[in-house]
Amino acid sequence: MGDNLEGVNMENKTVAQIVASDMRTAVIFKKYGIDFCCGGGKPVSEACNGIEVKEETIFNEIEMLDAEKAENDFDNMGLDVLSNHILETHHVYVKESLPIISEFANKVAKVHGDHNPENIEIAKLFHEVAIELQQHLIKEEGTLFPHIINLAIAHRNGGKIQTPFGSVQNPIRMMEHEHDIAGNIFKKIEKLSNNFSPPAHACNTYKALYYHLKEFQSDLHIHIHLENNILFPKAIELEKTNQTDH
Repeated sequence: MGDNLEGVNMENKTVAQIVASDMRTAVIFKKYGIDFCCGGGKPVSEACNGIEVKEETIFNEIEMLDAEKAENDFDNMGLDVLSNHILETHHVYVKESLPIISEFANKVAKVHGDHNPENIEIAKLFHEVAIELQQHLIKEEGTLFPHIINLAIAHRNGGKIQTPFGSVQNPIRMMEHEHDIAGNIFKKIEKLSNNFSPPAHACNTYKALYYHLKEFQSDLHIHIHLENNILFPKAIELEKTNQTDH
């Protein structure tokens, strides 16, 4: 996955070479306003001139891409812990990624749309899924997740809470339907992008767009799996316990 940069002396590489070696680094350079596409033919030290970030910071962040993440036993987590994991990991990732990928998609559609018109449709579809997901996260964070967290804490402490929306199954059914919508939009993007495979003539922004679309879809699959297959069914069972165990 990210061992392309292993053993590479990044100080001797240009920004463009680093991004070409590992597309995940594109987001790091983008975050700091460093051009990795047309102006990427300079070393990181030179690219950092005039901006308030040191090259060591960027190198450290790149190295962290390969840091091992502890395996989580999601199936045995408390629902409040699992909810917070989803919020802090997947919701944060979606919020941080949407504007960056949108900018990549718009740029590629504008520059390459004439010769590769599929990118115009990809940008349109990503804009559509971005709006869908932003509204989806607001609903989850505003109503459903706080309720599941409270339900889990109350159950652990032997307490009871009222369900404000009849049954937790009602918002869950809506969230699962919205998951299907987002998943189906991404299937269209996957098909249009030839399974996220950029053509031979693709520039770094073009390659970065397809890389991050693929990464976003992978994260979305994990995100939806944790909710649909673990969090939501257990929340429904916990609500039944909360209602009957008087």
